[in-house]
Amino acid sequence: MKALTAGLRVCLVCRTVCHAPGDGMGDDRAPVRCPRCGAAVHARKADSLARTWAFLIAAAILYIPANLLPVMRTSTLFHTSDNTIISGVAYFWTSGSPELAVLIFTVSVVVPITKIVALAFLAWRARKPFRADAHPLGRLYSVVELIGRWSMLDVFVVALMAGMVQFRSFATITAGPGAAAFGAMVVLSMLAAHSFDPRLLWDHHGRSDDAR
Repeated sequence: MKALTAGLRVCLVCRTVCHAPGDGMGDDRAPVRCPRCGAAVHARKADSLARTWAFLIAAAILYIPANLLPVMRTSTLFHTSDNTIISGVAYFWTSGSPELAVLIFTVSVVVPITKIVALAFLAWRARKPFRADAHPLGRLYSVVELIGRWSMLDVFVVALMAGMVQFRSFATITAGPGAAAFGAMVVLSMLAAHSFDPRLLWDHHGRSDDAR
């Protein structure tokens, strides 16, 4: 028997298991308060899929300028140059640092788009009943949450270099519009992962389209 069917809910604030009064079906409309912290406890996150899709679409839109616009602007006494994520990867690759180029390409290009696609797949799957095992989908969500924290590496590098170079008089480094778009994209993807309720996957586990 599922916890939802048994009328049990988990407080997302203090992780206390609460019993929802009523028909035992975990009706989300019934007002339930956590006996420990007093927070409102819902059977599922309110509007989970709608908010997840909204954040994902916004993140996908920002992914384009994050990779096309310069993330860093270097100004010296002689010239000013703009660097995008891809140009930075190409620079490190041709300057004898292929490991660093691969690292930046992975965490700045591959990881964000993989996270967006994976969350979109999970949100789509959560709407459709399926007979397949839900454990792989749960593990996929755990991996998405785990790798998301590495997506801000480019922003950290730009901030670190800007702080170091400002102490020198011959050059300055400032963050470009691409860094702002990239940071916003990462934050939106994190909000999408936080909005998604993985318990929705288990609601349809073991069901088929004919059972709807």
